[in-house]
Amino acid sequence: MNDHTTPTQQPAPQLSDEEIFAAHEGGKLSVGLTAPLSSQRELSIAYTPGVAKVSRAIAADEDLAQRYTWTPGLVAVVSDGTAVLGLGDIGPRASLPVMEGKSALFKTFAGIDSIPLVLDTTDVDEIVDTLVRLRPSFGAVNLEDVAAPRCFELERRLIEALDCPVMHDDQHGTAVVALAALRNACTITGRDFASQRVVISGAGAAGVACAKILDAAGIGEIVVADSKGVIHPGRGELTPIKQELAEQTNSAGVTGSLADALKGADVLIGVSAGQIPEEDVAAMNEGAIVFALSNPDPEIHPHLAAKHASVVATGRSDYPNQINNVLAFPGIFKGAMQAGSRMITDRMKVAAAEAIAAVAAEDLSADQIVPSPLDPRVAPEVTAAVAKAAQEDGVATA
Repeated sequence: MNDHTTPTQQPAPQLSDEEIFAAHEGGKLSVGLTAPLSSQRELSIAYTPGVAKVSRAIAADEDLAQRYTWTPGLVAVVSDGTAVLGLGDIGPRASLPVMEGKSALFKTFAGIDSIPLVLDTTDVDEIVDTLVRLRPSFGAVNLEDVAAPRCFELERRLIEALDCPVMHDDQHGTAVVALAALRNACTITGRDFASQRVVISGAGAAGVACAKILDAAGIGEIVVADSKGVIHPGRGELTPIKQELAEQTNSAGVTGSLADALKGADVLIGVSAGQIPEEDVAAMNEGAIVFALSNPDPEIHPHLAAKHASVVATGRSDYPNQINNVLAFPGIFKGAMQAGSRMITDRMKVAAAEAIAAVAAEDLSADQIVPSPLDPRVAPEVTAAVAKAAQEDGVATA
């Protein structure tokens, strides 16, 4: 193991309530200055009368706001508090500590400024209208903890309405890291990525995004199952998102339950709250790959999965191979904004996954298929890969 990495399995830290609440008292964020204000001259430059010259210049040429304000480098972290961590619909005020934490991660891992915005509405029209009106104040939107299926419509509508990068991290951050992990899991087990049969348990935000990015990356076959069983075109009462999934996946025409889909499967990606019996995992192909990502309770306990799988990953930090979104979103947003991209394309997401996988390749093992979230190489590599992909996709303007 080299100096860049940290052990992949550590005891879970013992945290007291007193320590946790003390760290959150007064919030976790503050506004800092990029230039001092310690003299009358500095005050006159930063505020009146000097600032008026800058404001007049921007009024004459709005593009100058890209140079003389923090807008192009500021991410709005936006939530309505309807799907927060494993807590569910706890509302905007209770979600704010999580959004502050997300902003702290942006700053720590990519040096990006961000501002948490929690909205006291779940109406898609109202959220879109609010962010359109606030558009002069930020350069990108990270949607966070918005419940499915509204999250799909909300992201789509915002991408159409805003001329800046928009990404729902619960969907795409998870999918990007899962793709990186699966590429490396295939490498270490000698499997051909393009011939793998993948079963995704869960058709919510993360499940849909995992299916889409795996398809874009050229995986062999994808079958998605929800609480009612395998999604296929002949199944009734499918939502528009699930109908789209039915048309784009399951080329073999699998029907029935999740247990039916897992028979002979190579890969399981669990992104639901449902439990999966050990015998269903045992029915997969020998040496299968299992990502049980529900957090804090994986779909199957890692020790049970390891009896039947060659590689196991979870969403938890106290087991090897944590699929952690922090590996993805800081670099994705920084790369998109550096490139002046107006959107985050599928190619940019796949490029992020490949960059994450490459960082882990140096120390690859069955217990280390992704880098540590604290590895300082990750965000710069992802940033560079995403910016390059934006150029290749023709969406870069910088």
